[in-house]
Amino acid sequence: MIYLDNASTTKPSEGVIMSVNDAMQNFGNPSSMHRLGIVAEGIIKKAKENAAKLIGAASDNIYFTSGGTESNNTAILGYCRANMKKGRHIITTMIEHPSVLTPFKMLEEEGFKVTYLATNEYGLIELEEFENSICDDTIFVSVMHVNNETGAIQPVDRLKDIIKQKSSKAVLHVDAVQSFGKLKINAKKWGIDMLSASGHKIHGIKGCGMLYIADGIHINPLLNGGGQQKNMRSGTENVIGIAAFSKACEEMAEFDNEYISGLRSYLCDKISENIDNIKINGAQNEQQAGYILNVSFLGIKAEILLHSLERYEIYVSTGSACSTNKPMPSHVLTSMGCSRDEINGAIRFSLSRELTVEDMDKTAEALKKEVEMIRKYVR
Repeated sequence: MIYLDNASTTKPSEGVIMSVNDAMQNFGNPSSMHRLGIVAEGIIKKAKENAAKLIGAASDNIYFTSGGTESNNTAILGYCRANMKKGRHIITTMIEHPSVLTPFKMLEEEGFKVTYLATNEYGLIELEEFENSICDDTIFVSVMHVNNETGAIQPVDRLKDIIKQKSSKAVLHVDAVQSFGKLKINAKKWGIDMLSASGHKIHGIKGCGMLYIADGIHINPLLNGGGQQKNMRSGTENVIGIAAFSKACEEMAEFDNEYISGLRSYLCDKISENIDNIKINGAQNEQQAGYILNVSFLGIKAEILLHSLERYEIYVSTGSACSTNKPMPSHVLTSMGCSRDEINGAIRFSLSRELTVEDMDKTAEALKKEVEMIRKYVR
């Protein structure tokens, strides 16, 4: 099996599976005062420390959620509703994940004014446009670090300095679901006020995510009840998922980005050399994550190619797994100015540390055969 859909979810590592088994044996409620509860609480404490190390933050600022969607919703809805008296202008981009765009639409219906930043042909926002969009009434900015469809890396490390020049009350939220553990992040240095991450994107398990909240940031929680996690996220903590998240963070600290970037470049070159009428979507420089490759195979439907590759046990994606069941063209590629033919034929290859050069060769060979066959019948 050659699994190239790691941007949608990753295979849990052996270490993670072992940590899950250990956590299931230590089944105590972390709020209990007996030994089993203390052991569970210790698992959570260690997980906070491991997660904080990956973003240059303090462990006290880490909160666990059910995943990236809850983290994004908590940050956006929780902050904006709690601070609407400060202002009602908020900013995001046109290429965000649905778990960001949908809450923004909700707030727009509640009376907030939203600016949706466009991107250039490489899927990157223009900093000058970003600066011009900020006004005295701006209270919240949300920008994705690495795009889940193209791998474009937004300059989130430069945004807070621009924000400070235009608005003293605007805060910065970063959706780092696709970059957490893979790219260097320094939340404090970059001035990030809130940051979202997800365990199953880094070889953890589904059902556990993280939200970093800087000191002094007031948020209305989405879940209320038992008062766990300093009243920010009530409900008994998912100790098993958190244990898996913790181990995944430990392992991602040794993430070899250069190795995976090399595989991506190799696959990209193989496809370009052997298949005609294609288009590589996104930047091909330091503003491109080295583990996501988006290619349009012109003249064919991506869904047909996706299923034809399954015969070789090669698994790819046509876009965001969270929205591929919707008959809508990719809003990311649309924002980048791609044609309908380019969007319809777009395949996303997302890589992991478990892949090899041989896997890339087999993938390129299968692609060449299937693209030629599909085009033959289409013509």
